[in-house]
Amino acid sequence: MFGIGFRHSHYAELLENPSTYKSSVDFLEVHSENFFGAGGAARAVLQEARQHWPISLHGVGLGLGSAIGIDPWHLDQLEDLVVRTEPLMVSDHACFARGFFPKQMQSAEAIRAIHASDLLPIPFTKEALSVLCSNVQLVQERLKRTIAVENLSAYFAWREADFSETQFLTELTKRTGCQLLVDVNNIYVNSLNAQKAGLCDTPLTSCQAWLDAIPTDAVAEIHLAGHSAMEDIVIDDHSCKVRDPVWELYRYAMQRFKVNTKIQTLIEWDTDIPALSVLLDQAALAKRHAGESNA
Repeated sequence: MFGIGFRHSHYAELLENPSTYKSSVDFLEVHSENFFGAGGAARAVLQEARQHWPISLHGVGLGLGSAIGIDPWHLDQLEDLVVRTEPLMVSDHACFARGFFPKQMQSAEAIRAIHASDLLPIPFTKEALSVLCSNVQLVQERLKRTIAVENLSAYFAWREADFSETQFLTELTKRTGCQLLVDVNNIYVNSLNAQKAGLCDTPLTSCQAWLDAIPTDAVAEIHLAGHSAMEDIVIDDHSCKVRDPVWELYRYAMQRFKVNTKIQTLIEWDTDIPALSVLLDQAALAKRHAGESNA
């Protein structure tokens, strides 16, 4: 299955003539948090889209790696959205987003929980794995379904580690039964930044080794997106077409995971969103690359 993100600028075009696009798009993915709250125009649009395509809910706010746990309100909202949407998949990231911080720096006793509004990397330690597993299990039990957890594009790494990233994610799937959402662009961005830091000589080879280390039966979806290179850092900004090296890695991934015939592929584009035709062309290209890999 091949899908695209369901973004506001494309609502009207997709929903006015859904039959025109059903052969090009197998599913639509939305950011869960954009549809929290009962009723309203956003929910109405989502329900209309649900009549024509399966919907995948991709979250950016659960903070599955947060040591203080899952925000109860957030989980309530997600559960309600899942019940009303009956999504194809529910996913979020292997990150933390919530923590306790002093209300006033001079008064350490006065603390409150805050949300960082970002996908912050977690250390690949036994303690962090225990936290992540506990939170993933809580979400799965509440939603009564398996979720998928995405690898992160991270711009710093914790010094302390008991596992490599792939060992960490593999152990997560073993302990919780969750699936993995493999973002190929994130893997490549991390390798490019590691190269800039003098920690990686061959980004593509490093990425292929990453993909080789992930259990094939754990992968539920692959994300593809564009990235931007600056002087000192590469940013996973989802602002352009998928880059050629990422397509190369995608072909490698689909060859590696081809025994798993249920893998979905999504084209992500969240910044400087182009015409719908551009997204459809990228989805068609993904389908072509996948077909060549499985030939």
